[in-house]
Amino acid sequence: MSKRDALAEAGKTAVLQNIHGLMEFLRKFPPFNQMENAHLAFLVEHCQLRFYSEGESIIKPADGPVQHFYIVKQGRVVGERPHTARRGTETTFEITTGECFPLAALLGERATRTEHRAGEDTFCLLLGKDAFVRLFAQSTPFRDFALRGVSSLLDQVNQQVQLNAVADLGAQYSLDTPLREIAMQQPVTCPPDTPLRAAVKRMHEAHVGSIVIVDAHQQPLGIFTLRDLRRVIGEASVGLEQPIAEVMTQRPFYLAPQASAFDAAMAMTERHIAHVCLVEHGRLTGVVSERDLFSLQRVDLVHLARTIRHAGRVETLAALRSDIFRLVDSMLAHGASSTQITRLITQLNDHTVCRVIELCIEELGDPGVPFTWLCFGSEGRREQTLHTDQDNGILFGAASPAEAALLRGRLLPLAERINQALAQCGFSLCPGGIMAGNPEMCLSADEWARRFSGFVREATPENLLGSTIYFDLRAVWGPEEACERLRERLLDEVAGNQIFQRQMAANALRQRPPVGRFRDFVVTRQNGESTATLDLKVQGLTPFVDGARLLALAHGVGATATLERLAELVRLQVIDEQDGAAYEEAYHFIQQTRMQQHQLQARRQQPYSNRLDPDDLNHLDRRILRESFRQAQRLQSSLALRYQL
Repeated sequence: MSKRDALAEAGKTAVLQNIHGLMEFLRKFPPFNQMENAHLAFLVEHCQLRFYSEGESIIKPADGPVQHFYIVKQGRVVGERPHTARRGTETTFEITTGECFPLAALLGERATRTEHRAGEDTFCLLLGKDAFVRLFAQSTPFRDFALRGVSSLLDQVNQQVQLNAVADLGAQYSLDTPLREIAMQQPVTCPPDTPLRAAVKRMHEAHVGSIVIVDAHQQPLGIFTLRDLRRVIGEASVGLEQPIAEVMTQRPFYLAPQASAFDAAMAMTERHIAHVCLVEHGRLTGVVSERDLFSLQRVDLVHLARTIRHAGRVETLAALRSDIFRLVDSMLAHGASSTQITRLITQLNDHTVCRVIELCIEELGDPGVPFTWLCFGSEGRREQTLHTDQDNGILFGAASPAEAALLRGRLLPLAERINQALAQCGFSLCPGGIMAGNPEMCLSADEWARRFSGFVREATPENLLGSTIYFDLRAVWGPEEACERLRERLLDEVAGNQIFQRQMAANALRQRPPVGRFRDFVVTRQNGESTATLDLKVQGLTPFVDGARLLALAHGVGATATLERLAELVRLQVIDEQDGAAYEEAYHFIQQTRMQQHQLQARRQQPYSNRLDPDDLNHLDRRILRESFRQAQRLQSSLALRYQL
C-alpha cells in the first residue's frame, strides 16, 4: 500500500471512529436514543462541530430565519431576552449537554425570539436546515420530538413508569381506555310501561344487573338495578305488575362513549352507583357496570369506596389505608396520570372523612347544630397525595355573636373527637392548628366572611399566608350552600382589590424554583442532612398553585383545583394557550415525581418527605424536571410583569 493510500485509509478510519463516537454520545440523550442507527448516522455525518467562547452569541433575532439545528456537545447555552420590567436582559432558560435548539423557530421558518449565548466555553453540533428537513421526514422519534418537545419526553417517562408498575403487578390495561370499548353495546332496555315482572325476567335472561328504561327515541328515562329490586322486595309495597317507571331510578347518570374508564370509576365512587349509561346525541349507546370496570382494572375501586362509607369502626377505616396505598400502585400500572391519582386519593379521603364524622356523631351524640365540614389547602384543591395532614374547619349558621359562641361550644367537643379519629386514620394533625377542633376554625358563616374580608383588607404576612390556605376551601360534609356563598363573596372582594392582588403576587414570588443560573439545580441541606436536596412541593408545585390561585381569584374563577384554574384562565384568555399547556405538563411531571417518591418511601417504611436529591434521577428525568421548574419560573415572571413587581 502506498503512503498516500495509507494516509487515506487512516483518515477514513478516523472519520468512522469520529462518527461512531458521536453516535455513542447522542445515544445517551432523547430523542436520539430512540432513533434508528441509519437515521442517527445520517445526522452525525451531516453535522459540523463549532466552538463558542463564553458570552459569544450563537443565534439572535437579528440573524433572520434560523438555518441550523443545534445540539450542545459540551458546555452551556443560555437564552436571553430584554427584561420585561427593568433595563438589561434576563435569562429565560438554560440548555446543557445533549439538549438542542431552536426547534420552534426552525419549524416555523422564522428567526428565534431569544438570543442564544454561550454561558461558558461551549461546543455545538450544527445540522443544516436541508438535512434537518430530511431527517424530520424520515425519523418518527425525531419528528415527534421536534413537534412536541418536552411532551414527547414526558410520554417516554410515563411509559417507563407504567412498564415498571406492570412488571411488579402484572397489569395489562389502561384506565384511559374509552368506555365504548368496554361497554355492553346492546344494553338491555324496556319502555316505561313495562310491568316490573317482565323487566326483571328480561334482566335474568340476559344475565345483567340493570335494565335501562328508554322512550321511543332511545333516550334514557331511568334505570332499574338489582339493588333496586332488593329494595322493592324489602319494602313489599309494590306489585310485580306495576309499571317499572314507578320504581326505577329517574334521570340515570351518563357519560359520553369517548369518556375514559377512569371517569366512570370516579363517578361510581362519588355517586355510589354501580352502572353508568353511555349517551351520544341523546341516545343510549351502552352501559358500563362496576363488573366491566374491574375486569379491566383488576382493582375493586368502587368496592373499596363502599367499604369505607359503611365501615362500622374508626379502626376499620384506619386498616383500609393500606388498601389505598396498593390502589395507587395499581393505578400507575393502568396508566393513570398524577392528576387522576390525586383525584382518586382525595375522593377516598373524602369518603373516610365523611364516615369518621358519622361515627363520631354516633359515639358522642348529635350536637343539634347543623354544620358543614370544610377542608382547605391541598384537600380543598383535590390534590392530595399519600402524604397529607389535616387542614379543616366547621361552618355553621348563627343569628348573632352570642348565638355563635353558644353553638360553637356544642360543636367543639365533636370537632376535637373527629380530628383525633382522622389522625388514627393516617391524617396527621396540623402543626399549625388549622383543624376544626380549634375554636378559631369553628366559625359561623358571618364570622368566616369577616375573617376572609380581613385577609383582603389587611394583607399582613400572617393574613397572606392564611389566604394561601383558606382560600382553597371546599365543603366535604353537610350543606354546601353556605360554603358557595362564602366563596362568591370572596371572589367579589379579591376582584375589586388591586392592592391585595399585588401583595398576593409578591407573596407568590417568594418560593423560587430551584434552578440556578450556573447549575442544573439549586440544592440545600436541611436539618443537618449530609446530602443537599430540593423540595418538590414548596419549590416546584407551590409556584403553580400560588400563581393559579391569584389569577383565578382576580378573574372570578370559582374552581379550586390548580389545573382546573389554569384551564379556565386559558379559556378566559388570561393565560396564553401554549403557556397554559406548558404549565400543565410541568405541574403534572413534578407531581408525578413527588408521588413516585412517596410510594418508594412507603414501601421502604420511611417517613414521607418532599425533598429529593436530583442526583438520584436519570438523565431524562433530570432534564424534564429542570424544564418543569423553568416553566414555574416563567409563570412567576409573568406575575412580576402583570403586577409590576
